[in-house]
Amino acid sequence: MNPIPPSHLLDALNWRYATKQFDPSKKIDEATWQVLEEALVLTPSSYGLQPWLFFVIKTPELRARLRPHSWNQPQITDASHLVVFAIPDKIDVPFMDKYLDRIAEVRGVGLDSLAFYRDMMLKDVITGPRSAWSKEWASRQVYIALGNFMTAAAIVGVDTCPLEGIAPLEYDSILDLTAKGFHTVVACAAGYRSADDKYASSPKVRFEMSDVIQHL
Repeated sequence: MNPIPPSHLLDALNWRYATKQFDPSKKIDEATWQVLEEALVLTPSSYGLQPWLFFVIKTPELRARLRPHSWNQPQITDASHLVVFAIPDKIDVPFMDKYLDRIAEVRGVGLDSLAFYRDMMLKDVITGPRSAWSKEWASRQVYIALGNFMTAAAIVGVDTCPLEGIAPLEYDSILDLTAKGFHTVVACAAGYRSADDKYASSPKVRFEMSDVIQHL
């Protein structure tokens, strides 16, 4: 792995902003989009459980139906791509065991060698204290994926806009997520900024480093 220069990362993060106007004529090429999907897959999560499913909404008709339930934000229909970040309705034993099966497959180990890890997850996320607020826990995990996606996009020169101004229940209904066993948390539009977006040249407003970072 060849690391990028630190300055390149800061350049990308300073360049990105929550894009308000996308250029509908500019589309993300397939190779770049595949990289961004891989970035979603590679997102870290607690225990590695990956309590999420990412829905890439390609159908223009679906996006048109979602827009009225998104404060009529034009990013929904104008951006090249729209991703809906969803969590499972249940994080249960079958969900956990599917992940353990994947570990065994990828690492070439027996399930018996994962017994301790299974018991640890079982007594925490599945039947333990965390199980009482597992949906909130899963939602927090999804935001890790959202941040990872936006940072990855900025590094490859793709604009994004996180969208919390949506009606999750309406999204669930339109996308038939309830039948799939999932629930909408947040969305993110991706594409390329319009030359008319005045926010592109607005100075980025952040607190001073000393206001948000303390060394103890």
